[in-house]
Amino acid sequence: MDIAFWLQLAAVAVCIGIGGRYGGVGLGAAGGLGVCILVLLFGLQPGSPPVSTILIIVAVIACTSVLQGAGGLDWMVRVAERMLRKWPKAITFVAPFVCSLFVIFVGTAYVAFAVYPVVAEVATSARVRPERPVAASVISAGIAVCASPMSAATAALVASLSPYGTSLIDILLISVPAFLFATFCTCLSVYWRGTELENDPEFKRRVACGEFKDLVPETKSNEKGAIAPSVKRSVLLFALGVAVVLALGANHDLLPQWEVNGSVKTLPVPALIQMVMLACALFIIFFCKVPSNKFADGSVFRAGLIGVVGVFGVSWLTGTFFDNYHDMFIDLFKTMAETTPLLFGVVLFLFSAVILSPSATVVALMPIGAAIGIPPLLLVALYPACCGDFLIPGGAQIGCCSFDRTGTTHLGSWVLNHSYLLPGFVHVVSGVAAGYLLYAVMG
Repeated sequence: MDIAFWLQLAAVAVCIGIGGRYGGVGLGAAGGLGVCILVLLFGLQPGSPPVSTILIIVAVIACTSVLQGAGGLDWMVRVAERMLRKWPKAITFVAPFVCSLFVIFVGTAYVAFAVYPVVAEVATSARVRPERPVAASVISAGIAVCASPMSAATAALVASLSPYGTSLIDILLISVPAFLFATFCTCLSVYWRGTELENDPEFKRRVACGEFKDLVPETKSNEKGAIAPSVKRSVLLFALGVAVVLALGANHDLLPQWEVNGSVKTLPVPALIQMVMLACALFIIFFCKVPSNKFADGSVFRAGLIGVVGVFGVSWLTGTFFDNYHDMFIDLFKTMAETTPLLFGVVLFLFSAVILSPSATVVALMPIGAAIGIPPLLLVALYPACCGDFLIPGGAQIGCCSFDRTGTTHLGSWVLNHSYLLPGFVHVVSGVAAGYLLYAVMG
């Protein structure tokens, strides 16, 4: 490792650190700057952007944004509200699973953001310390992308491991049970956290100041008129699209095959996801009569494209760096793979905590993990470690602190001592542990 390597590594770290402060677009732009520095200044050969992963993300975003335009996402949020209000005293356990269910179905954590204010409101009304369900819900919903067949992170993992014969179903057979177990452990970890709401000093101060009467708005009726048939139809069509991907992805014999240069080629699962999601979007548009101005008008489309820019830029940067030092990194991590492969999970976690993107972490590091000999299913077990972006509070964490107007959910005075730290570590560690046990059984 000469001085040029350390200067290039410093350039990568600085670009990622600066870009991470400005979110997805900033991260992508900083990645582009990093590529310029590595290529134009140091003369490295530019790597190839993860085209397949990006195309999957775009296809899923297109379908999900059309679903939102048809009113399907809003209806799902209303269903979530009714579920949360049905068991107010059990909100600490109910809320994380409800929020995660919507993320698993849709594939993006943004869909749960509309439910967080309801979680805080229901908890306060039931006199349950809101910090408990809010922190557990935000963490679980953020990591739920690991259990979603439609998420960008899972798409990236499929693209990374499919050359090694690992299918989407193989991934879900480990990631889904591990996620459910980890979510339960996370709920337990916060169930007795802090004092009860009536004894919390900040809450008592706000009560004394006369603020509490404004803390809990009057419960609004969840019924906002009859649901149009087209709304339910859009959710059904989206569900059918997901089911087609799962069914065909689980049985490769159903996929078309071609003979190319004397060898048989099967339709790759990433291409399957792309075409099915785009077709599903068209069916929703046609059968639900979605106006054209609604296709890209929702929050999902904007947030999704921001994520695409982030994955594009930072993955191109890390790919350029890792590709040029591929052999060196293989040798560096090979001993780790042969002795303690679980340490690779620490590498994934620390990288994701800096890069603030599970999908970009998967694109950058999972191929290296497979190349150094870590079994693909063990990499699936380590998948939750790619969700270390909770370490430094982001948009969802900061926003939910304002949703909890009792003051129990906090960011902390030292940045890292926030309400989400404990449930975040519990979820990642228990998820990896459960995944490893499943890998041991399946392996």
